[in-house]
Amino acid sequence: MIGKLEKLLPGVCKDVPLAPHTTFQIGGKARYFFVAKSSRDILKAAGAAKKLRISFFILGEGSNVLISDQGFNGLVIKILNTKYQILNTRLYAEAGVSFPAIVLAAGKKGLAGLEWAGGLPGTVGGAVRGNAGAFGGEVKDSLVSVECVDEKGGIRKLSNKECQFSYRSSIFKHKKWIVLSAVFQLKKGNKKLIEEAAQDHIRYRKERHPLEFPNAGSIFKNCDLKLIPLKLQDFVKPAVKVDPFPVVPTAFLVHQAGLKGLRQGGAQVSEKHPNYMVNLGGARAKDVRTLIEKVKRAIKKRFSVNLEEEIEFL
Repeated sequence: MIGKLEKLLPGVCKDVPLAPHTTFQIGGKARYFFVAKSSRDILKAAGAAKKLRISFFILGEGSNVLISDQGFNGLVIKILNTKYQILNTRLYAEAGVSFPAIVLAAGKKGLAGLEWAGGLPGTVGGAVRGNAGAFGGEVKDSLVSVECVDEKGGIRKLSNKECQFSYRSSIFKHKKWIVLSAVFQLKKGNKKLIEEAAQDHIRYRKERHPLEFPNAGSIFKNCDLKLIPLKLQDFVKPAVKVDPFPVVPTAFLVHQAGLKGLRQGGAQVSEKHPNYMVNLGGARAKDVRTLIEKVKRAIKKRFSVNLEEEIEFL
């Protein structure tokens, strides 16, 4: 199989450890691994995988994924198309562009609309796919259009509405379409205030999030206030925030359940931010999966709330 794949996809590698390609530093090997430096490379790789009936997975900076200890018995396509430009108030970015890079670039131009994402890890493609959000802002708020590849290998251009954005999700997640690039509409503003807002969010993350340990960001989605049992509404009221609708931070529930610091092997529920799990050293995917299930059971038993994972499993 590797011979056939090499003919269709020159530069493909075999048996590549995936842990170094994730922020969690966890995971086995990819049977096949290819670095895509352009949209054309992405199309070529996805096309080769489909032709040979090989499963494939799109990997950006690996900041919101947990890869199994057994690795992935298919083709991992590492996205590294990293061109972007700002024309007047529009920002055009390829999927592999680091999201922090465009936040910084927009701020330097005095353009508002992305400062909510100060310190947010990951790529443009990943942020669009998951409708990333923080501090009341979301990708969908400033996104104009997305160029993507559908399940048949066709290139499509979708409007904001056609992306079917919802809380931490989009059509790209549901249909497994591949994001190639995105266009954002920004607004002229006060350069100093925009950059200060982004820096404030970066500082907040450094102070409140366990960035000193390998992690994959928030493990669970926050809980829609409407889904919290009526008998607990007064209890959770002080913790409610708008993100972008009223939610109860999962970190609050995990903390109240006394789960901060809970360990399984080398994995631990962060003592700094309880909706994070950290790799203390040598953690395996099975440790994290076990810890996730323990937390879900405990929250269900204590609060009658079903937690939903934000992290993706491979």
